[in-house]
Amino acid sequence: MSAPDDPHPETLAAQAAHRPGGEGDVTPPIHVSTNYARGPDYELVVPERGYARDDNPTYAAPEALLARLEGGAAALLFASGMAAAMAVVQALRPGARIAAPRVMYWGLRDWLIAFCRDWGLGLDLFDPSDPAALAAALRPGETQLLWIETPCNPTWEVIDIDAAAKAAKAAGARLVVDSTVATPVLTRPLALGADLVFHSATKYLNGHGDVVAGALVAARRDDFWARIAANRRNGGAIPGAFEAWLLQRGLRTLYLRVARASENALAVARHFESHPAVAAVLYPGLPSHPGHAIATRQMHGGFGGMLGLRLRGGAPAALEACRRVRIFVRATSLGGTESLIEHRASIEGPDSPVPADLLRLSVGIEHPDDLIADLEQALSGL
Repeated sequence: MSAPDDPHPETLAAQAAHRPGGEGDVTPPIHVSTNYARGPDYELVVPERGYARDDNPTYAAPEALLARLEGGAAALLFASGMAAAMAVVQALRPGARIAAPRVMYWGLRDWLIAFCRDWGLGLDLFDPSDPAALAAALRPGETQLLWIETPCNPTWEVIDIDAAAKAAKAAGARLVVDSTVATPVLTRPLALGADLVFHSATKYLNGHGDVVAGALVAARRDDFWARIAANRRNGGAIPGAFEAWLLQRGLRTLYLRVARASENALAVARHFESHPAVAAVLYPGLPSHPGHAIATRQMHGGFGGMLGLRLRGGAPAALEACRRVRIFVRATSLGGTESLIEHRASIEGPDSPVPADLLRLSVGIEHPDDLIADLEQALSGL
């Protein structure tokens, strides 16, 4: 049993780490001021508040909460997940090399390829299903950053964070873990040796499809973290006050939403594993998944709400199933209360490594029987 001064993370999130202020407001206020007052001697009235591009209490509160949930020393919110990722990469020194999985969020992968080419950084992409490929992608003394995503979007390979951290340390590299899908509810990468945790906060952290934001959490405050913070400040990559407030509101239900989505996704995965129209179900919670043992070791309380269905009828069947759904929403993104379906290869284009027969499902918090029935009628006869 936890003590009142050391509550469980569910309690911290539900209360958004907030205590009523001078006005007694239980719901945290929104601070919209862009600047802060100084006293007669030109000292700041509140020492850490100089200008909203450096700090704002509306995003300072969810940053403090995220740092605590992840077990980190500090956290920063960004205007988007891409802004957060760019701040990390641009904190590297000239000539650095980056290692990253070939299968990951495609927007970041494509930006990394272009940025590294244009700015003289090395980039080594590896097969996320092969631990030997990850190790081979690290060049001791040259690789400064190992970026991993686990589970990997959208084919849901699982990368061993502990092993990746050890390999990165041996090569003299920092490890960044994109934990957007797992969230601190299921995985805490810093406890497994990561240096930074990345979130597209647009997804599960907010959870309601009404905020674009990113977040980083650091294991320690060091020079690299200071460079990241400077990149955010100088690039103006901060969230708006209202967006930060909405994000904090979403965090209040994070543990409930992720738990329900994980339960629903497991039910969907189990049901369709033997469906005649389905060639494979890609979900780490299934014992048949190649990364199940690793997922069981580093994910606690569930395996997330994301899964893939590969259809025997190939791309035509996948597109037709997408057309037929009635409850699943055909839309990009993930991690909301509503279930989404997407033919990912169509979104990413001809250079995508995503199989053309793959449907990406973001399973929400609806009744699982309704989701299963919707997919059953969509797959009927395919």
